[in-house]
Amino acid sequence: MGSGRTYGRAVVAAVTTILVAITSVPATPTGPAEAVGPAPGRGTYDVTTAQGPSRSYGAGTAQGPSRAYGATTPHSPSRSYPVSVELASLTPAVIRQGGELRISGRVTNTSGRRLGPAHIGVRIGASGAFDTRGALSTVARRTPLTRADGPEVAGRTARLAALPTGAERGFRLTVPVPDLELDDAGAYALTVNVVREGGAGAGTVLGLTRTHLSAYPDATRLEPLRTTVLWPVLDAPRMEALTLRTQDSVLPVFRDDELTAAFGPGGRLRRLVEMGKGQPVTWVLDPDLIVQARAMAAGYRVARTPGDSDPQEATEGEGGEAAADWLAALRAAVRGREVIALPYADPDLASLARGGGAPLAGLLRRASRTGRSVVDRALGVHARTGVGWPAGGELDDGIARYAKELGLDTVLASGAGVASEGELVSEGATDDGAVSLEGGTTALRYDAAIAAQLFASHPAAGAAGEPVRLLLRQRLLAETLTAARELPYARRELVMVPPRRMPLAVARVLLTVVAEGRKAGWLEPAGFTAALRKPTAGRLRGFDGYPLARHASELPPARLAAVVRDRRRMRALAKVLSDARATAASVRAALARSVATAWRADPSGAASYQQGVSRYLTASIASVRLVPKSMVVVAGGSATIPVTVDNGLQQDLTGVELRVLSSRPERLNARDRAMPVRASRAVSRTVRIRVKAYANGPVRLTAQLYTTADGLPWGAPMTFTADVRSVPSGAVIFVLGGTALIVLAAAFRPRRARRR
Repeated sequence: MGSGRTYGRAVVAAVTTILVAITSVPATPTGPAEAVGPAPGRGTYDVTTAQGPSRSYGAGTAQGPSRAYGATTPHSPSRSYPVSVELASLTPAVIRQGGELRISGRVTNTSGRRLGPAHIGVRIGASGAFDTRGALSTVARRTPLTRADGPEVAGRTARLAALPTGAERGFRLTVPVPDLELDDAGAYALTVNVVREGGAGAGTVLGLTRTHLSAYPDATRLEPLRTTVLWPVLDAPRMEALTLRTQDSVLPVFRDDELTAAFGPGGRLRRLVEMGKGQPVTWVLDPDLIVQARAMAAGYRVARTPGDSDPQEATEGEGGEAAADWLAALRAAVRGREVIALPYADPDLASLARGGGAPLAGLLRRASRTGRSVVDRALGVHARTGVGWPAGGELDDGIARYAKELGLDTVLASGAGVASEGELVSEGATDDGAVSLEGGTTALRYDAAIAAQLFASHPAAGAAGEPVRLLLRQRLLAETLTAARELPYARRELVMVPPRRMPLAVARVLLTVVAEGRKAGWLEPAGFTAALRKPTAGRLRGFDGYPLARHASELPPARLAAVVRDRRRMRALAKVLSDARATAASVRAALARSVATAWRADPSGAASYQQGVSRYLTASIASVRLVPKSMVVVAGGSATIPVTVDNGLQQDLTGVELRVLSSRPERLNARDRAMPVRASRAVSRTVRIRVKAYANGPVRLTAQLYTTADGLPWGAPMTFTADVRSVPSGAVIFVLGGTALIVLAAAFRPRRARRR
């Protein structure tokens, strides 16, 4: 099935699009609903609504793909019907061979009047199986009933009694598969409608809903799509830079205790691990989440308010046991499976590419090396690193370059900005697979249409979310089956990427779709390594693959600049600490969390977190200071001046020295050029500077701390007055004599000059 078939399909799609425009006219509308005549034979409506792949490069969700392919909200009707129709179940999910299609759901009278008796029936799209994935979106747009919906299946309806205003009623419908007249393997449009019976309004459509029905007879032999499913176990950062030091340990401080519920029984992160165990998925982990879980298991504190800079006010955390159990469950689930360790804290590559610069690249490279070792040791795996995941999967030259600077040789891309030079379907909907780009970066393109559906769907838990979950399941089955039919005998890749913080309902649907497609035979599980095995040559597309609307959710340049400044301040703080390694590691991790992709969904949380790190550094630096004083009295020619250094840090102070300078060295001068300062944690230390006095009177002295590592000033200088009193006469005579000698020398030099 080569280019000839592809060209033929394009011609058919173009012709049928024109026919749809002519024939897709509602029949005799009567108010808000349509009147439909007797159901004619199916051949009467032999018109397809298929249109070519519809690419939408507009803005999606903050982290969603940009190319939506008609992603729509399942319950957003284009016109108002008096009856709302929701599907609760559709069995089987895939029609195989014979049997019955069983449908259940509920209808609700949303109008302001009583509605008479009606019946519920089903229709199969008149055009048959969809040939292109772009045509699938027409089913979800909830347009009024048209000829393209096909006739009702005769004799297979369910009676519906009169509905009072606001009444809700369940229904069940059973249709033998042969009555559906499904011609071949493929995805079909399925419409469930409510039609008035009897009276003047007989045949009026009162309500409808649409979904997709996938058929795959046992004799079908399509080449299965090698399917890679990513299974992200990620969450927003919770651990602060702040720590609380005790006699025996250093306890991290968390901004809240929400991970306790997420790690516990029934929590999102716990259920994701349990659901993914034993499934053909590739695990995608953030090393920072593993670090946080281990920290919780070892003991931690929770801040009074997020971003609080006082560790003494933090309370004891309650999630240690839940975190330990979660780590054990994750360790068992990933054993023998492919694991990807993202860069530490899953940084926002797009934001960083526009304002991160080299300083943050160095910080993230170092953090990621540490993170990989943490994942390997904690889970007993050899995780794959060097994989970046830009928000929304968009990729342009700047993002690709920055990813390379971070040491990432593989980037997940939605395909909107990446083109393969050997695409089997030119500009087709399914363009997955690895592409080798200039510069040595490999872009693994994932399916944008499937990602759009996964990102846009937010089904509730329990029975309330069943209609949305069902529509999502049927749409994804249709997407994958139609992708397999695009080139039925070609060996191709399909990469499925859900949202970073995947809802449990979406995860459940995704696993169901993979299982059904695998059981039927059009999907074949494959690993991440297999998807990268044979990249084709490619390029970034000529347009800007990064939507303008996505820029609004990026981390602001001012915040990135603040993170760079905080990195410099962290390095300065480390020079004066006795245990600099632990503090520096804590702050570096917090700085990496400050640029996490997760903050795109929570801009206020992003600002709060970064400001919390900055406040911690400000408070730490300000904790080492000179205690102000106004005056000291120096009695005698030799004396010591006390200067108090306050160490408010939670660890010993080293690496600083004290220097005192005199404004009148001929009256008073410091004999000690620099005095090293050492102070235990949370105490003040008095340093005594030896001075020599030569004359009575006030002298201004300036005390300043300096770091011994590089001789740079630390903190603000402290100025005070030394009042010199009772200097011995010998010292006064010595000073006066010295002054006289200076005067004589000044007078003598001009005379000698004149004699010459």
